[in-house]
Amino acid sequence: MTLRYDAGEVITAMVTPMDEQRAIDYESVEKISRHLIEQKTDAIVVAGTTGESPTLTHEEEYEILHCVKATVNGDCKVIMGAGSNSTDTAIRSSKKAQELGADAILSVVPYYNKPSQQGLIEHFGAIAKSVDIPVVLYNIPGRTGIDMQPSTIAFLAKEYSNIVAVKQSNGNLDLISEIKMLCPDDFAIYSGDDSLTLPMMSIGAHGVVSVASHVVGSEIKSMIANFKSGQITAASNMHKALYPLFKKIFMAPNPTPIKALLSKLDVVRNYVRRPLVELDEKDRLELLECLCRVKENINE
Repeated sequence: MTLRYDAGEVITAMVTPMDEQRAIDYESVEKISRHLIEQKTDAIVVAGTTGESPTLTHEEEYEILHCVKATVNGDCKVIMGAGSNSTDTAIRSSKKAQELGADAILSVVPYYNKPSQQGLIEHFGAIAKSVDIPVVLYNIPGRTGIDMQPSTIAFLAKEYSNIVAVKQSNGNLDLISEIKMLCPDDFAIYSGDDSLTLPMMSIGAHGVVSVASHVVGSEIKSMIANFKSGQITAASNMHKALYPLFKKIFMAPNPTPIKALLSKLDVVRNYVRRPLVELDEKDRLELLECLCRVKENINE
């Protein structure tokens, strides 16, 4: 089956590196971009929630996009987090992302103002009509306060050819089945939760928008490849080996734990913007020990 747009199977929601003043560390943006390519990432999402978008300025988001695009130089796709709870703002951000060369945009369900399903249709329809690049919907009711229904996703997928995929982060596998049944075959579903990647793929998901791929991207890629080639036991074993890390990197609000772990690996520094707070040394060591145990189990 050919997808209307294939961003790959492992998409990393990239953290935003910061220095001790919590300013963007662009040298580390380049470093982590190269690191993610080494981890076998197919696409990078910049300025998503994992990238601390709630505390980034639009100017910072655009500069990060420019920096990542220049660094990866076509070695992977770059997707811009361009959503907003204001339709007009989301349109402006989406147009700017297209202007700056983003390969696609990730557009989150409007948060806090809790629009109706019809409001979601009008919101995402307006965004899709404003740009020519692919639009990936992002449904995460735990952060937005509302759940975009499968019928709404299906309507948008059928009505707008550049609405190409959904990142689904609500943990309800029945809804994944409904989305798969209602949407066109060339519309892609991505897991928004690392621990649900394999379960979701068993009912038709294409891949994952991942946090764990910052450190185990190659292993996630292997798990997906094994599943798609029919090596189900190998895929299941990899899922079970990775599962402790999938859960541990959410021991505190995302992206605090994964940034702390990346700092231990000397990829970025351990700084997040307020109101997030950094993990202490004890928790950072606990994360590193978890990663080491996971890697050892995989290599046995």
